[in-house]
Amino acid sequence: MGRTATVTRKTGETDITITLELDGTGTVDVRTGVGFFDHMLDAFGRHGLFDLTVRAEGDTWVDDHHTVEDVGIVLGQAFREALGAKEGIRRFADVAIPMDEALVMAAIDISGRGECFWDVPIGVEKVGSFDTQLGHEFFAGLARDAGVTLHLRELAGENGHHILEAAFKAAGRALRLACEPDPRVVGVPSTKGSL
Repeated sequence: MGRTATVTRKTGETDITITLELDGTGTVDVRTGVGFFDHMLDAFGRHGLFDLTVRAEGDTWVDDHHTVEDVGIVLGQAFREALGAKEGIRRFADVAIPMDEALVMAAIDISGRGECFWDVPIGVEKVGSFDTQLGHEFFAGLARDAGVTLHLRELAGENGHHILEAAFKAAGRALRLACEPDPRVVGVPSTKGSL
């Protein structure tokens, strides 16, 4: 049986179902009602080689905040569930991804302690109609609920679209590498014996 999870979360603000296959081929089918965010999730899944289906309905007449943050929360829960006992995984990974002039580094520790450290200054408030602050909100929810330590750092960049896309690609690729089985690891990769 593959490392998969389907998680549904319904609140007064959003109704979200996500199916995640960690050992996929990058097949992504995303519909959140937030066009730019769909584009970012597509990049995340394709470059992480995750099979990812997202269906989200949210109160976008208010703004996109609840939808974006809650997708991060549910995706984090799906990662935690799909990883199971975390036996035999690499645990740590880091990558730096260029997107034209932008360069963003992502470093991951599947630590069991969910925190996001975001140093990604974006010089514009919007990319199209997308509020660029929501990039941080998404990754904070993802890291917290997945139980991973996630560092995202912009090393170079001018264009807001490029910076955000590099961040999503970098996080996807780093998560892919950290989640991958390592044939040399026996049990859980921790001196404590648990993550």
